[in-house]
Amino acid sequence: MRKIMASIVVLVVITGIAWGAERGGDSADQGNSPAAKETATQDASIDSTYPIGPGDVLGISIWKDDALTKEVVVLPDGLISFPLLGLVRAAGKTVAQLRSELEEKISRYVTDPVLNVEVKQVNSMIVYVIGRVNSPGRFSLNTNVSALQALATAGGLNPFAKRDKIKILRQESGKTRIYPFNYDEIAEGRRLEENIELKRGDVIVVP
Repeated sequence: MRKIMASIVVLVVITGIAWGAERGGDSADQGNSPAAKETATQDASIDSTYPIGPGDVLGISIWKDDALTKEVVVLPDGLISFPLLGLVRAAGKTVAQLRSELEEKISRYVTDPVLNVEVKQVNSMIVYVIGRVNSPGRFSLNTNVSALQALATAGGLNPFAKRDKIKILRQESGKTRIYPFNYDEIAEGRRLEENIELKRGDVIVVP
């Protein structure tokens, strides 16, 4: 009887170990699944291609060198200050571009540096909504936003707004580009191409 009970206990333990190993394998497979890899790649791509602007807070670090690990604020003129390098222009560059440039410059002082640039705070993605909306003003964005979403953030249109005469002003290459925006058409699912994704500095004018 004791031998039978001992055999049953051993069998249960072995079965439990095998089940746990199988579950662990499933978890590992999920972590290495195409969907998980795609998500990680997308996150890295978004971070590395983000265009840096004045007011953004960046974390810059060099592996195993605490003296060269620093949080910096991009100044209004687009510059940052970093040890050994002094002033470096950051605004207008992507995170990947700035990382590559800093790594190249710092290599004069540090052998084979492993440098990382991270956006700690997004403060430069600002758009403006002015005119006949309920809460006009300046809005700081931390995600991609369409013109319709920005109008909703501004409290929507007031009763006197000319809903078919809205314009989006954008500065491109030193020139002002004007995009039309017909609120009612877009709200009804037509002319959706006018509901553009906003960029830094865009101004929505509601007459």
